[in-house]
Amino acid sequence: MNLHEYQARALLRHAGIPVPDGDVADTPAGVEAIARRLGGGVVVKAQVHTGGRGKAGGVKLAADPAEARRVAEQILALTIKGLPVRKVLVAPVAEIASESYVGIILDRETQRPVFMVSAAGGVDIEEVAATTPEKIVKLAVDPRYGLLPHEATTLGFALYRDVKQVRAAARIMEQLYRAFMESGATLAEINPLVTTPAGEVVALDAKISIDDNELERRPDLAALRDPTAEAPSEVQAREAGLTFIKLDGNVGCVVNGAGLSMATMDLVKYYGGEPANFLDIGGSSNPEKVVNALRIITADPSVRAILFNIFGGITRTDDVANGIVAAMQRFPVPVPIVIRLTGTNEREAVRILEAVGMTALNDMDEAVQQVVALAKEAA
Repeated sequence: MNLHEYQARALLRHAGIPVPDGDVADTPAGVEAIARRLGGGVVVKAQVHTGGRGKAGGVKLAADPAEARRVAEQILALTIKGLPVRKVLVAPVAEIASESYVGIILDRETQRPVFMVSAAGGVDIEEVAATTPEKIVKLAVDPRYGLLPHEATTLGFALYRDVKQVRAAARIMEQLYRAFMESGATLAEINPLVTTPAGEVVALDAKISIDDNELERRPDLAALRDPTAEAPSEVQAREAGLTFIKLDGNVGCVVNGAGLSMATMDLVKYYGGEPANFLDIGGSSNPEKVVNALRIITADPSVRAILFNIFGGITRTDDVANGIVAAMQRFPVPVPIVIRLTGTNEREAVRILEAVGMTALNDMDEAVQQVVALAKEAA
């Protein structure tokens, strides 16, 4: 679950990290009132779960409350990468002497949180990593001991020469690590972490992603979820108990099990196709899940063919077959479907499909090759 910037800033402030004043509004009048309270120039920033806000016109400066209202009208009318802007953050314009990047990501390979810091802040860290990776300093943290003081100081020296700023940055990183661990985050970053002309170190921007598995234990964090800022297909999938991630290809995938889903997408790529999604219907035998999965995938206009790849264990293949038939009866499926079924109740599943004129394959490679070919023909 991604947090909005204003929500992430609140978590950082709660952890003791210096964050400038600011507030959120959903109307131009509300923005004007906040700007009047803050006084002086302000920055108005779109609150959407995507990058590239500045390039899309979602971040603007305003010299006074009246101008803040005008730019808010423009920003609140925007749609950025398919997501409508419903809220904006209003914060005072900061005087900046330097910009740095500080982030923590959960590295699943080492099973540790990894700090990444760079004096080249204020820009996309991915671009820095691709073009000048030597500018990024990394440190894997042993979760048994946390970020130790000497480690934080070492990271601080990677950003600053001034000892006071090094100590301030080290303290911020210790606080950021604590917030990261306590919230069950998979990502927490400050970009930029700035120094002011007076020598202070301040977090200007914040981004935090929370592991969905943490939300059941932390209803306070779950309450921060904003479904209106997420892709509608992902919201529908979550409500239907499906694990779904939208991708950019044209081969829709309905699979049971995360491992098989990943293998299926790899095979689609191997045979020259592009998966349109990751969709795991899970291990339960519920035909309604199949209906919901097809409804979500067929709503994507980029999908040109759909692959069902089901390995029946806990999931009964005849229940999946019944779900496919039920979906075909309830709403039109405008693209071809290729079905691969094997495992529990396989013969019954094949009989169900054949009764409505559909066929099922047993070989996974054959099914993937077929669906990729159909997607290419329809493109």
